[in-house]
Amino acid sequence: MTSKDYMQREDQYGAHNYHPLPVVLEKGEGIFVWDVEGNKYFDFLSAYSAVNQGHCNPKIVNAMIDQAKKLTLTSRAFYNDVLGEFEEYITKFFGYDKVLPMNTGAEADETAIKLCRKWAYTKKGIAENQAKIIVCEDNFHGRTTTIISFSTDPVAKNDFGPFTPGFVTIPYNDLDALEKALEDPNVAGFLVEPIQGEAGVYVPQEGYLKKASEMCKAKNVLFIADEVQTGIARTGKMLACDHENVHPDILILGKAISGGVMPVSAVLANDDIMLCIKPGEHGSTFGGNPVAAKVAIAALEVVKEENLEENAERLGKIFRDEIKKIDSERIELVRGKGLLNAVIIKPKEGKTAWDVCLSLRDNGLLAKPTHDHIIRFAPPLVITESEIMEAVEIIKKTILDLDA
Repeated sequence: MTSKDYMQREDQYGAHNYHPLPVVLEKGEGIFVWDVEGNKYFDFLSAYSAVNQGHCNPKIVNAMIDQAKKLTLTSRAFYNDVLGEFEEYITKFFGYDKVLPMNTGAEADETAIKLCRKWAYTKKGIAENQAKIIVCEDNFHGRTTTIISFSTDPVAKNDFGPFTPGFVTIPYNDLDALEKALEDPNVAGFLVEPIQGEAGVYVPQEGYLKKASEMCKAKNVLFIADEVQTGIARTGKMLACDHENVHPDILILGKAISGGVMPVSAVLANDDIMLCIKPGEHGSTFGGNPVAAKVAIAALEVVKEENLEENAERLGKIFRDEIKKIDSERIELVRGKGLLNAVIIKPKEGKTAWDVCLSLRDNGLLAKPTHDHIIRFAPPLVITESEIMEAVEIIKKTILDLDA
């Protein structure tokens, strides 16, 4: 079968809820992927930062295989010999009392919302069904009905109502707006991405997270950080919040917590918050399964052992500096932190960011637009400096060839 055959089969039998770049991948290793014709590409999306540790990282894959041969699933109806090991490891790793494991990022966000509301009624004393959570414009926290209820993206919301109430939307990176919203005594939490990924790698002003956290604390409001995409060393620190020494009241993790091997997510909080949820009030059949537990431990160990935080910080600066040197009107702005970066593309002669990504593919590098004018560049964190420079040359050649 050719790439065209594979794409046609997906189109015929699968829902049309994605618009993939036309390339059919069959193999991945480290920072590279190969299509069914054998063409090799730099992967500069990393499955939206899920494969920070590189494709098919041997340590993570072996942890999955070893556990899968022994015990895969018990549900939470019984104890197993692996879950507690994971819970102890991750809580000590991030400095929390408790973890509630789930599978996907959206599930973790939903868990954090429920946890915040439960805390609001049982601890803060807000009247039943009156709790509000502050969110930001242009957020992306998932695709469930409740989550899209507070999205400002028309594509996410159109024809999916009615929506879940209880959310207050303010502009991102706006402390004055946050201060005003916090005046409402029924506000229980502030849910925020430290860097807005889907919005186009929008990095807030320095000090925003620190000040927002302090403002929440002063009003007895939970600061909830969605680090599903920004966490696990992507931005040059283990967490993006670490850049400002902010310790969220509730921390949401996903994606790279498994190195892209399987769906794993986690919500972390201290006892005062986490123990508000009692047996039977929340759960998941697969959440915290033995394979996921072993995979997540291995994935976090790889990040530490291979110094991926430092690598992302150093190479991210090099990447941004080099892209800024490209002499083209097509490049309007370069921004990012660590190895989570975006290039704002000025549409020219009918060519949008999508067209640039098609040309990048033809030259051996895969990236994906977010909106019509932004390309996100986020390679696996195991990339080397020489590989970064090779990728920069591909990007430079692509941009200049389009200008010619």
